[in-house]
Amino acid sequence: MAEGNVDIQRRRFLTTAATVVGGAGVIATAIPFISTLSPSAKTRAFGGPVEVDISTLQPGHKITVKWQGKPVWILRRDEQALSVLESLDNELRDPKSDNDGQQPKYAKNEYRSIKPEYLVVIGLCTHLGCSPNFFTADEQQDLGPNWKGGFWCPCHGSRFDMAGRVYKGVPAPANLVVPPYKFINATVIRIGDDSGESA
Repeated sequence: MAEGNVDIQRRRFLTTAATVVGGAGVIATAIPFISTLSPSAKTRAFGGPVEVDISTLQPGHKITVKWQGKPVWILRRDEQALSVLESLDNELRDPKSDNDGQQPKYAKNEYRSIKPEYLVVIGLCTHLGCSPNFFTADEQQDLGPNWKGGFWCPCHGSRFDMAGRVYKGVPAPANLVVPPYKFINATVIRIGDDSGESA
């Protein structure tokens, strides 16, 4: 190449190489930055479904798990608890679960559940969001001679039966909320996912 002449091919090669290297550098820098904008695994798990093994849950007992930062109760009701539910209808504000915002359609029944034996509810009072206590029918706790078991909120005295239905004359305006859920199999419940059929 003579002095003063420009090698066009070499210039194109250098320009292309510099563009490719620069582009790769921009991508290499952008990937970690963009990944910091996506939610962390902990954040994704916070809102995602939660699977719960209920194989060891005995009748008359409940367990508490967290879903979306809220306590979710899974109560295994015995035959006695199930048998008294219908007899309480006159004492309850919404005995037939007519308020659609409190449970999915598949839980709009006497038991407010997919399987009568298992109640799944968010453990927050519908008055001010306190967490009620669970008392069986044998644990009177000054809840009256007709107490058949259920949940009592110590903050303002709201009471709920063993199906999470609110009694009349208490501050809570609605039944406890039933979250979306389904049975994966006979002993595992997935809370936060009600797509498809339950096992």
